[in-house]
Amino acid sequence: MDQTTQKSKTIVLADDEQFIAIAYKDGLERAGYTVFVGHDGAEALEQIKAHKPNLILLDLIMPKLNGFEVLKAVKSDPALKQTPVLILSNLSQATDESEARSLGAEDFIVKADISLKDLLARIAKFF
Repeated sequence: MDQTTQKSKTIVLADDEQFIAIAYKDGLERAGYTVFVGHDGAEALEQIKAHKPNLILLDLIMPKLNGFEVLKAVKSDPALKQTPVLILSNLSQATDESEARSLGAEDFIVKADISLKDLLARIAKFF
């Protein structure tokens, strides 16, 4: 299996809330994605660099590095900057969405407002 086939549906999920991370990982894997989890911003950035995923699901409120800091790091790295980043957060202020989009996020999803089915539909557009 060549590299592109092997990682054609790889996602890094960055979320410090254990229950949410497990639930999303399980749902995404059942939908056929390979998922690596970062439980804080620093770990998420390590996972992103190690696995070079096709998509990043990024929470904004995390220890060590917040989601905005991770997003800046990804978009400033030539090897990663083309990777689509979807913000998946409970922050719902327009200013948070505006800042995330200005830093390069492709989508902004409020966790409380989306079902797994709808999340999978939003993700599918990037594969």
